[in-house]
Amino acid sequence: MSRKQREEERVRGIFGRRALLLGAGQMGLLGFLAHRLHTLQVDEGERYATLAEENRLSARLLAPPRGRVLDREGRVVAGNQLNWRALLVAEQTSDVSATLETLTKIIPLTDAERARIEREVRRRRRFVPVVVREFLSWEEMARIELNAPDLPGISVDVGTTRVYAEGEHLAHIVGYVAPPAERDMDGDPLLELPGIRVGRAGIERHHDRTLRGRAGAVQLEVNAVGRVIRELDRREGVQGQDVQLSVDAELQKSIRGKIEEGTSVVLMDARNGELLAMATQPSFDPNVFNSGVSAAQWREWTANRATPLINKATNGLYAPGSTFKMVVALAGLEARAVTSGERVTCPGYMDLGDTRFHCWHRPGHGGVDMRTALKLSCDVYFYELAKRVGMDRIAAMGRRFGLGVPLEIELPGTRAGLMPTREWRQAQGRPWALGDTVVHGIGQGFYQLTPLSLATMTARLATGRAVQPHLTRAIGGRPVRGTRAEDWPSLGIPDRDLRLVREAMWAVVNEQGGTARAARLPAEIGTMAGKTGTTQVRRVSREQRERGFRVDQMPREWRPHALFVAFAPVENPVFAVSVVVEHGTSGSGAAAPLARDVLVEAFQRLRPGQGGPAARVAEAPRSPIPPVRP
Repeated sequence: MSRKQREEERVRGIFGRRALLLGAGQMGLLGFLAHRLHTLQVDEGERYATLAEENRLSARLLAPPRGRVLDREGRVVAGNQLNWRALLVAEQTSDVSATLETLTKIIPLTDAERARIEREVRRRRRFVPVVVREFLSWEEMARIELNAPDLPGISVDVGTTRVYAEGEHLAHIVGYVAPPAERDMDGDPLLELPGIRVGRAGIERHHDRTLRGRAGAVQLEVNAVGRVIRELDRREGVQGQDVQLSVDAELQKSIRGKIEEGTSVVLMDARNGELLAMATQPSFDPNVFNSGVSAAQWREWTANRATPLINKATNGLYAPGSTFKMVVALAGLEARAVTSGERVTCPGYMDLGDTRFHCWHRPGHGGVDMRTALKLSCDVYFYELAKRVGMDRIAAMGRRFGLGVPLEIELPGTRAGLMPTREWRQAQGRPWALGDTVVHGIGQGFYQLTPLSLATMTARLATGRAVQPHLTRAIGGRPVRGTRAEDWPSLGIPDRDLRLVREAMWAVVNEQGGTARAARLPAEIGTMAGKTGTTQVRRVSREQRERGFRVDQMPREWRPHALFVAFAPVENPVFAVSVVVEHGTSGSGAAAPLARDVLVEAFQRLRPGQGGPAARVAEAPRSPIPPVRP
């Protein structure tokens, strides 16, 4: 073999070995790829198929309809109405600001709306929808759907909004709802849903969890920009339970039509504590909170000296005046500081040291016993009785009647009021003087009591039981309370003492000379027992009295408040009522006639035999309480 042939053979060998190595490498690579493909498609195929499926699925919570609030007759006073809205899911758009800019060209958004949306996006998790605009019109919905390809993350959805059928008439009782704040986030994912509302006041707040319900869920197939392709699965939520109130909405509305600004009326079933009406003026429309309260509206409410946002029945604080004299009388009987027949002489004033305390009837009432003193509302009698009994015993008796203590009512923020004592005064760094006790004997002084507590006092006087006021009659159709006075504990006051006070209250309204005789009930309705009261707002000086100055010459805001409490029918009490008329001048002139009108309507609307509170007194005899002899 020549040298040239040997060289060619060597080169062919080198190329052959390289080709073999290259082929082996290629085969190895193909084998690895085949193995990996087998792993992906067979060994891990199910896992990756699941991941791929999740990439095109979207699970969303469904807000359940909020439970309704009903009145005692089943009328809906807080319900739900469909509300079409635009939502934004931040994770479905790469640029929230750009999406909102595009949307603004379709449905104009204000700067305030955009700021609110961007704030909500930052606050919430990116997969949680944020409400862009509520209460969309059909035209707005159509424009959004037509431009859907240019609006990644934007969708149209239907929810509900709260509607208060009675508006301002039940606002202080039912309350209102508002979007949840950070402090409300308690781990409940329901609160992150768009358009969800929580109770902010009244029954809506007290029964919020009951009304809220449980969330449902829906599984959707979506495209790359989050547009829904189809619904795959749905689990409906559980609607919140209905809450039925003891209040009669029509009666409440009618009473509010009778009263003027600064007036409160509380009507209670004396036997079981059910509140049948609790009306105050002025009020507010809770529907305004659905679309957000404007700064101008809020300033108008808060600047109004008549305080429309305040429920005067539960949070208005007043001295009780002579409506408190029954409590002083019972404290005196329990302390044996007086007997029912003992007579005290009223010359029209009582001197205590250098201070003269006047009776409202300047000529004096002469000699009066307890019954007559209550009937005529003699101040001197109760000055003397308070001096004998002492303030601490009077306060203790007042607390037994629900005065100055928390009441078990379902309205958050209800004030307990103040029943003053010597210890309370000393804690303020000032001593309690005997003159303080004397003044408090006629319901003046440091007392701070609510119309609700005065109605509670009256119901307890009528029944002798520790009746508690309440508004909830049923939840989810199930009654929540008993219906008899016997279900409440006894006050521990002798029946003889209670009968004496009740008879005196009957005389106030039905006997000649009683301070509320002009306000007695029509004979066909029955009889009521009551007590008038008047509380000073501004003191009249001695010089003014000597000049013959009259209260009606004062500016209205300086005039006394007018009060009246009553129960009816006398023989078998069903209704207890309290009325406070701010600057109404006199209990007999302003408050007592209003209470009479309220009771007449209550008997007419809640007729015996129709399931109303008066059903048990259809055949009740109409005669005065048997007299208590000294």
